[in-house]
Amino acid sequence: MNLIKRLVATTSVALLVLSLSAVDLSESSFARGNTPNNRASVAICNKTSAVAHTPLKAGFPDAKANQVDRTFTLNTNCGQIVFKAFGKKAPLTVIAMTSLAKSGYFDHSLCHRLTTSQIFVLQCGDPTASGSGGPPFSYPDENLPTVTLNDYPEGTIAMANSGPNTNGSQFFIVYKDTSLPPSYSIWGAVTKGIDIVKKIAAAGVVGGGTDGTPKQTVAIESVLVK
Repeated sequence: MNLIKRLVATTSVALLVLSLSAVDLSESSFARGNTPNNRASVAICNKTSAVAHTPLKAGFPDAKANQVDRTFTLNTNCGQIVFKAFGKKAPLTVIAMTSLAKSGYFDHSLCHRLTTSQIFVLQCGDPTASGSGGPPFSYPDENLPTVTLNDYPEGTIAMANSGPNTNGSQFFIVYKDTSLPPSYSIWGAVTKGIDIVKKIAAAGVVGGGTDGTPKQTVAIESVLVK
Protein backbone atom coordinates (compact mmCIF):
# COMPACT_ATOMS: atom_id res chain seq x y z
CA MET A 1 0.00 0.00 0.00
CA ASN A 2 1.42 3.39 -1.00
CA LEU A 3 1.18 5.47 2.16
CA ILE A 4 2.03 8.70 0.34
CA LYS A 5 -1.05 8.39 -1.86
CA ARG A 6 -3.21 7.96 1.23
CA LEU A 7 -2.06 11.22 2.81
CA VAL A 8 -4.24 13.96 1.37
CA ALA A 9 -3.52 17.68 1.81
CA THR A 10 -6.52 19.60 3.09
CA THR A 11 -7.50 22.40 5.39
CA SER A 12 -9.93 20.17 7.23
CA VAL A 13 -9.56 20.27 10.99
CA ALA A 14 -10.06 17.63 13.62
CA LEU A 15 -13.05 18.12 15.88
CA LEU A 16 -14.61 15.46 18.05
CA VAL A 17 -18.40 15.79 17.81
CA LEU A 18 -20.02 14.48 20.95
CA SER A 19 -23.69 14.33 21.90
CA LEU A 20 -24.04 14.66 25.66
CA SER A 21 -26.93 15.07 28.07
CA ALA A 22 -26.83 18.22 30.20
CA VAL A 23 -25.59 17.33 33.66
CA ASP A 24 -24.44 20.10 36.01
CA LEU A 25 -21.36 18.97 37.93
CA SER A 26 -21.08 22.20 39.92
CA GLU A 27 -23.02 20.68 42.81
CA SER A 28 -21.11 17.41 42.89
CA SER A 29 -18.46 16.53 45.44
CA PHE A 30 -16.10 15.82 42.58
CA ALA A 31 -16.43 19.37 41.34
CA ARG A 32 -15.83 20.83 44.80
CA GLY A 33 -12.97 18.46 45.60
CA ASN A 34 -11.94 20.34 48.77
CA THR A 35 -13.02 18.02 51.57
CA PRO A 36 -10.48 15.66 53.19
CA ASN A 37 -12.09 12.65 51.49
CA ASN A 38 -11.79 14.26 48.08
CA ARG A 39 -8.37 15.82 48.45
CA ALA A 40 -6.70 12.82 46.80
CA SER A 41 -8.85 13.42 43.71
CA VAL A 42 -7.44 16.89 43.09
CA ALA A 43 -4.77 17.17 40.40
CA ILE A 44 -1.52 18.77 41.52
CA CYS A 45 -0.61 21.05 38.63
CA ASN A 46 2.01 23.71 38.14
CA LYS A 47 1.27 27.09 36.67
CA THR A 48 1.81 27.21 32.93
CA SER A 49 2.62 29.98 30.49
CA ALA A 50 0.84 28.09 27.70
CA VAL A 51 -1.85 30.07 25.90
CA ALA A 52 -3.87 29.60 22.75
CA HIS A 53 -1.65 30.42 19.80
CA THR A 54 -1.25 30.12 16.07
CA PRO A 55 0.08 26.64 15.25
CA LEU A 56 3.61 26.20 14.03
CA LYS A 57 3.89 25.54 10.33
CA ALA A 58 3.71 21.77 10.01
CA GLY A 59 5.66 20.02 7.31
CA PHE A 60 4.13 17.19 5.35
CA PRO A 61 4.80 13.90 7.21
CA ASP A 62 7.33 11.47 5.82
CA ALA A 63 5.00 8.66 4.77
CA LYS A 64 8.00 6.37 4.26
CA ALA A 65 8.85 6.42 7.95
CA ASN A 66 9.10 3.07 9.72
CA GLN A 67 5.81 1.54 10.82
CA VAL A 68 6.81 0.70 14.38
CA ASP A 69 5.18 0.99 17.78
CA ARG A 70 6.40 4.02 19.70
CA THR A 71 6.19 5.53 23.15
CA PHE A 72 4.82 9.06 23.57
CA THR A 73 5.45 10.98 26.78
CA LEU A 74 3.29 14.04 27.27
CA ASN A 75 5.04 16.34 29.71
CA THR A 76 2.12 18.32 31.09
CA ASN A 77 1.94 20.89 33.86
CA CYS A 78 0.03 18.24 35.84
CA GLY A 79 2.57 15.44 35.35
CA GLN A 80 3.64 12.91 32.75
CA ILE A 81 1.13 10.99 30.68
CA VAL A 82 2.77 8.12 28.81
CA PHE A 83 1.19 5.96 26.15
CA LYS A 84 2.14 3.28 23.67
CA ALA A 85 1.45 4.32 20.08
CA PHE A 86 0.29 1.57 17.73
CA GLY A 87 2.55 2.16 14.75
CA LYS A 88 1.71 -1.22 13.23
CA LYS A 89 -2.07 -0.96 13.64
CA ALA A 90 -2.37 2.74 12.80
CA PRO A 91 0.78 3.58 10.81
CA LEU A 92 -0.43 6.77 9.11
CA THR A 93 -1.66 8.21 12.37
CA VAL A 94 1.52 7.42 14.28
CA ILE A 95 3.72 8.70 11.45
CA ALA A 96 1.80 11.99 11.31
CA MET A 97 1.57 12.48 15.07
CA THR A 98 5.26 11.62 15.52
CA SER A 99 6.18 14.19 12.89
CA LEU A 100 4.05 16.85 14.57
CA ALA A 101 5.37 16.04 18.03
CA LYS A 102 9.01 16.11 16.97
CA SER A 103 8.50 19.46 15.24
CA GLY A 104 7.26 21.00 18.50
CA TYR A 105 3.72 21.41 17.19
CA PHE A 106 2.15 20.40 20.52
CA ASP A 107 4.56 22.27 22.78
CA HIS A 108 2.94 24.76 25.19
CA SER A 109 -0.55 23.91 23.94
CA LEU A 110 -3.68 23.67 26.08
CA CYS A 111 -6.00 20.68 26.33
CA HIS A 112 -9.16 22.52 25.38
CA ARG A 113 -12.05 20.13 26.00
CA LEU A 114 -13.29 17.86 28.76
CA THR A 115 -16.44 15.75 28.80
CA THR A 116 -17.71 14.23 32.02
CA SER A 117 -21.03 12.49 31.35
CA GLN A 118 -21.67 9.42 29.16
CA ILE A 119 -18.52 10.23 27.20
CA PHE A 120 -15.37 10.55 29.30
CA VAL A 121 -12.53 12.18 27.39
CA LEU A 122 -9.91 14.90 27.62
CA GLN A 123 -9.22 16.42 24.21
CA CYS A 124 -5.90 17.99 23.26
CA GLY A 125 -3.73 18.67 20.22
CA ASP A 126 -5.14 22.01 19.01
CA PRO A 127 -2.65 24.85 19.62
CA THR A 128 -5.44 27.39 19.02
CA ALA A 129 -7.46 25.82 21.88
CA SER A 130 -10.57 26.58 19.84
CA GLY A 131 -11.44 23.05 18.78
CA SER A 132 -11.02 24.02 15.14
CA GLY A 133 -7.25 24.14 14.74
CA GLY A 134 -5.05 21.64 12.95
CA PRO A 135 -2.24 21.11 10.44
CA PRO A 136 -2.59 21.74 6.69
CA PHE A 137 -3.09 18.07 5.90
CA SER A 138 -5.33 15.16 6.85
CA TYR A 139 -5.15 11.39 6.58
CA PRO A 140 -7.49 8.38 6.56
CA ASP A 141 -9.09 6.65 9.52
CA GLU A 142 -7.31 3.58 10.87
CA ASN A 143 -7.83 0.85 13.43
CA LEU A 144 -11.50 1.61 14.01
CA PRO A 145 -13.12 -0.59 16.67
CA THR A 146 -16.03 -2.93 16.13
CA VAL A 147 -19.43 -1.79 17.33
CA THR A 148 -19.72 -2.86 20.94
CA LEU A 149 -20.36 -1.50 24.41
CA ASN A 150 -17.40 0.49 25.71
CA ASP A 151 -15.61 0.26 22.38
CA TYR A 152 -13.32 3.05 23.62
CA PRO A 153 -12.13 1.66 26.97
CA GLU A 154 -10.27 3.54 29.68
CA GLY A 155 -6.78 4.49 28.57
CA THR A 156 -7.57 4.65 24.86
CA ILE A 157 -5.84 7.31 22.75
CA ALA A 158 -7.91 8.15 19.67
CA MET A 159 -8.07 10.82 17.02
CA ALA A 160 -10.75 13.49 17.00
CA ASN A 161 -12.13 14.40 13.59
CA SER A 162 -14.72 16.39 11.67
CA GLY A 163 -15.92 13.44 9.61
CA PRO A 164 -14.49 10.36 7.89
CA ASN A 165 -10.81 10.57 6.95
CA THR A 166 -10.22 14.07 8.34
CA ASN A 167 -7.62 13.27 11.00
CA GLY A 168 -5.19 16.05 11.80
CA SER A 169 -3.59 16.83 15.17
CA GLN A 170 -6.42 16.70 17.70
CA PHE A 171 -6.70 13.60 19.85
CA PHE A 172 -8.50 12.53 22.99
CA ILE A 173 -7.60 10.50 26.06
CA VAL A 174 -10.37 8.24 27.41
CA TYR A 175 -10.24 8.23 31.21
CA LYS A 176 -13.28 5.98 31.80
CA ASP A 177 -14.86 3.27 29.62
CA THR A 178 -16.83 5.02 26.90
CA SER A 179 -19.17 4.00 24.09
CA LEU A 180 -18.85 5.98 20.86
CA PRO A 181 -19.64 5.42 17.20
CA PRO A 182 -16.66 3.48 15.80
CA SER A 183 -15.52 6.53 13.86
CA TYR A 184 -12.36 7.59 15.68
CA SER A 185 -8.96 6.05 14.93
CA ILE A 186 -7.49 4.27 17.92
CA TRP A 187 -3.75 4.77 17.86
CA GLY A 188 -2.54 4.25 21.41
CA ALA A 189 -3.11 3.20 25.02
CA VAL A 190 -2.03 4.94 28.23
CA THR A 191 0.61 3.10 30.24
CA LYS A 192 1.21 5.77 32.88
CA GLY A 193 -0.69 8.82 34.09
CA ILE A 194 -4.36 7.92 33.59
CA ASP A 195 -4.82 8.90 37.24
CA ILE A 196 -3.75 12.43 36.30
CA VAL A 197 -6.47 12.64 33.67
CA LYS A 198 -9.05 11.34 36.14
CA LYS A 199 -8.10 14.00 38.67
CA ILE A 200 -8.36 16.69 36.01
CA ALA A 201 -11.81 15.36 35.13
CA ALA A 202 -12.80 15.37 38.81
CA ALA A 203 -12.31 19.14 38.89
CA GLY A 204 -15.04 19.51 36.27
CA VAL A 205 -15.73 21.94 33.48
CA VAL A 206 -15.57 25.72 33.52
CA GLY A 207 -19.04 27.08 34.25
CA GLY A 208 -20.40 23.68 35.26
CA GLY A 209 -22.03 21.38 32.76
CA THR A 210 -20.46 18.30 31.25
CA ASP A 211 -18.70 19.48 28.09
CA GLY A 212 -16.30 22.38 27.85
CA THR A 213 -12.98 23.83 28.93
CA PRO A 214 -11.39 21.94 31.83
CA LYS A 215 -11.64 23.88 35.08
CA GLN A 216 -8.12 22.70 35.87
CA THR A 217 -5.86 24.23 33.23
CA VAL A 218 -3.95 21.47 31.43
CA ALA A 219 -1.05 22.20 29.11
CA ILE A 220 1.19 19.96 27.07
CA GLU A 221 4.56 21.57 27.69
CA SER A 222 6.49 19.18 25.47
CA VAL A 223 6.26 15.72 23.91
CA LEU A 224 8.97 13.07 23.82
CA VAL A 225 8.67 10.29 21.24
CA LYS A 226 10.80 7.16 21.29
